[in-house]
Amino acid sequence: MNVAIVGGGIVGLASAHYLAERGADVTVYEKGSLGNGSTERSVGGIRAQFSTPVNVELSLASMAVWEAFEETFGTDIAYRRSGYLFAAREADTARAFEEQVAMQNDLGVPSELLDPEETAEYCPGLRTDEFVAATYSPTDGFADPHLALQGFAAAARDAGAEIRTDTVVTDIHRESDGVTGLTVEGHERRETDFVVNAAGPWARRVAAMADVEIPVAPKRRQILVVEPETPVPEDVPLTIDLDRGSHFRPERDGAALVGGHFEGVSDPDADPDGFDRKTDLDWAVEAIERAGDCATYFGPDSEIRRGWAGLYAVTPDHHPILEETVPGFVQAVGFSGHGFQHAPATGQIVAELVFDGEASLVDVSALGSERFESGELVEERNVA
Repeated sequence: MNVAIVGGGIVGLASAHYLAERGADVTVYEKGSLGNGSTERSVGGIRAQFSTPVNVELSLASMAVWEAFEETFGTDIAYRRSGYLFAAREADTARAFEEQVAMQNDLGVPSELLDPEETAEYCPGLRTDEFVAATYSPTDGFADPHLALQGFAAAARDAGAEIRTDTVVTDIHRESDGVTGLTVEGHERRETDFVVNAAGPWARRVAAMADVEIPVAPKRRQILVVEPETPVPEDVPLTIDLDRGSHFRPERDGAALVGGHFEGVSDPDADPDGFDRKTDLDWAVEAIERAGDCATYFGPDSEIRRGWAGLYAVTPDHHPILEETVPGFVQAVGFSGHGFQHAPATGQIVAELVFDGEASLVDVSALGSERFESGELVEERNVA
């Protein structure tokens, strides 16, 4: 089985590992350096508190790998399980929390619904008077994306995969019976049994080479490293003010990562080859103000250490496209900010689609691209 993967981020490398482990002859083509798209700019969140069963199941299957990553791959990914706390200001959001926690619990997630006063046990600085409900799960957390990327890259190479960086795929060859190969750097043609689109923010462009249209839009998102007025304890969970789009989590030595995408802010598609990788001053000011409206840590004397911007590859319903779109063309794209955390499950599913013709680890039948034409979207509400 000969498989070419377009994209050397965490999804592409996880797919390469699991495909090579099953005996495929795998080559990864990355136009730049490994992880230079979204992976290296991710904050590394890993959670199971999603609003749809398929996202929860992708999380649980991935968490099983993250938990054993050091033992399995020999790489310490600095995995910390300090939890996620979702806080609701609106009654409708709180009612949705009730349904979500029940669904999550049914699937084995130890999340719980909290009164605002109960959140003080987990986030003492939360302004509880501003909220009507919250949810918390102790098994959510985060890891280091760079270390995880290197772990999958090494494992893929050890299993026999070839990883080619600074190598541009310029065309994908499609005949009446499906995709048959690709062209590299405009002249090197390679015949393949499968091409995997794992190109993150470039996914729409790669799909177009195969004469496939997908609604995956590159959206710019920003993050700050902040020196709060009051240090954030390291055991505080990643806290999300869901109705206002703000979130923060502790970093080392009392610092915090602060981010969010705010309603009413212009959100045009970005050029993945030429977007601004620095933070906007106006956004930075608003992000700290909103964090301060959420929690007491971020008073007026909070200071910005640094910041950066990256890209989410976003679909209309904030779920990925995970399918064999046409014969020989598998897509694992459009994770809408959740690609890092779902990469282990995704890599296994890609291998199943290639070798078995269908996924068995998780039922991803609802994640086909045809849903965007039929209108049968799978809306994810817990987007951060």
